[in-house]
Amino acid sequence: MKDRILLFLRVYFFWVAYFEVSRILFLIYHLDKSSHLSLKETGTILLLGLRMDAAMAGYWSILTGLLLTASVLWTSKSLRITQLIITLFLLIMSSLIIVGDLELYKHWGFRMDATPLMYLGSEGAGSVSAGVVITLSSLFVLLFSLSLWVFCKFIYPHFYPLKRISAKWSVVLLAISGLLFIPIRSSFSVAPLNTGVVYFHKTNAFANHSGINVVWNFFRSISSTGKALYPNGFYSPEEAPQLLAQMTKTEGANLNIINQEKPNILFIILESFTSKIIEPLGGKAGITPHINALVKEGILFDHFYASGDRTDKGLVALLSSYPAQPRTSIIKFPEKTQSLPFLSRELDKQGYHTSFVYGGDIGFANMESYLTMAGFSHITEDSDFPGELNNSKWGVHDHIVFDRLLSECDSAASPFFKTLLTLSSHEPFDVPTHPRYIEGNDEASLFLNACRYTDASLGEFIRQAKTKPWWNNTLIVITADHGHRFPDQEELKEKERFHTPLLLLGGALAKKDTVIHTIGSQVDIGTTLLKQVSNSPTPFPYGKNLFAGDVHPFAVYIFHNGFGYIDPKNEFIYDFDYKNYIKQAGADSEKKWGEAYMQSLFTDYNKR
Repeated sequence: MKDRILLFLRVYFFWVAYFEVSRILFLIYHLDKSSHLSLKETGTILLLGLRMDAAMAGYWSILTGLLLTASVLWTSKSLRITQLIITLFLLIMSSLIIVGDLELYKHWGFRMDATPLMYLGSEGAGSVSAGVVITLSSLFVLLFSLSLWVFCKFIYPHFYPLKRISAKWSVVLLAISGLLFIPIRSSFSVAPLNTGVVYFHKTNAFANHSGINVVWNFFRSISSTGKALYPNGFYSPEEAPQLLAQMTKTEGANLNIINQEKPNILFIILESFTSKIIEPLGGKAGITPHINALVKEGILFDHFYASGDRTDKGLVALLSSYPAQPRTSIIKFPEKTQSLPFLSRELDKQGYHTSFVYGGDIGFANMESYLTMAGFSHITEDSDFPGELNNSKWGVHDHIVFDRLLSECDSAASPFFKTLLTLSSHEPFDVPTHPRYIEGNDEASLFLNACRYTDASLGEFIRQAKTKPWWNNTLIVITADHGHRFPDQEELKEKERFHTPLLLLGGALAKKDTVIHTIGSQVDIGTTLLKQVSNSPTPFPYGKNLFAGDVHPFAVYIFHNGFGYIDPKNEFIYDFDYKNYIKQAGADSEKKWGEAYMQSLFTDYNKR
């Protein structure tokens, strides 16, 4: 009996040690961040992380407990083989998650959950460079082989032979296995284990994230990908919508910025174009010279923010005026997106011919189902280009896609609404420029070089468009799908990660060389555009008209586990794992706006 209990404990603490070593690997891989932690902070991460490691070790030890219970009656060699197979499977699965998380965290700023499952496929793989694949593969082999060696050296030999004992001891062994409930739940209270137990730092998100057991986080996320059980305790069900209506209410005369009744509309969405690379928005000089020059020809919003942090969330915010959601994306659920309003459908009612142009795989991240429901009469994707042009990691290079857009505009009936989404400035930043605009092979330099290339492609498109007959009757809307961590790597929660451009151009524009300081976000574009071409009510409850005479200037941005609220006098950042505000700059009474906005969103999302 004693040998079985000791063996059970060996297996349990093997898994605890495995997960703690994995946490150390995470800290080493992200040495640029962990090197700024104090010794006390690092120790706190390891200590608090043990709580989640103990829980995950409990899950992985359940099968061992059941095997040892069965060993009272079953002591053959196959018992040891069964345990080896179980351990191999769990080690492979856990190591894949742990190693994959190392690189994903660098890009997304949160520990791996079920999110990557929606990006599986050729395009997802295309965003990873060969060097990263080699590094991660080497780390996987190292972690897996070292762990397996420890198991085979110090634990595996003790599984056979096991002495026979009385069958009555099976009840005791089963009871001991049942004690795993304690570390798994990690609490005797009503609330089960959650990632908030490792949150200790009020300002450093990396310190908090490092304590999370990523394997636990991944499987917890998979088990809850159905209905998002968002918190709803900020306000009553009646009060939250009332506050939202106050936020988005606009009064006064609408500023008419177009000189045509129904101009053509070109909606150009630039992949990852953060304001940090655009000089007129305070960004790095020399990266977007064409956009910098075009600012003088149009209307620039200098306080404009993305709703979310990924393309799938940006598309829904831009085309449906529907905010991003923490921890999930509504685009994953066609049964929900089919009930959304769509800017393309609203313009179709106004007589517009609609189309969408993209150089990548339109099936990626459920984009195809969403765009089909959006009612675009034609969708151009990578398969519509000659095979020899489809030669980048993500599909077709931006300058070729802009040429396609130009050609489609030449043959389109007016009024038309065409949306273009670029892709070259997505990882791994594969662009066809020789010589390169920006030297350097580090990720930041590659990103800046790709953005410089896309800016040049956009500039050439605008130059040629100005020579076309349709130019004088066209409004061009240029913005980004989301921001980016480069060139300055702020934490995901910071507003600078979400600050993006909004630039209006075109011959149909009545005002030029104008900068608008009103704070707005992606969800405002739909209402703003519709108010320029129609006086009809708009179907976008989260959007406001940025050209209204009296408008509440604000933006809400949503990151993986929280949200930020910005207005001219206030800035608040709330973390759902921390269950509190991690940044407060302004009057406490103004928190109500962001809270009401998010609660209305949660309620609406779960009803769809």
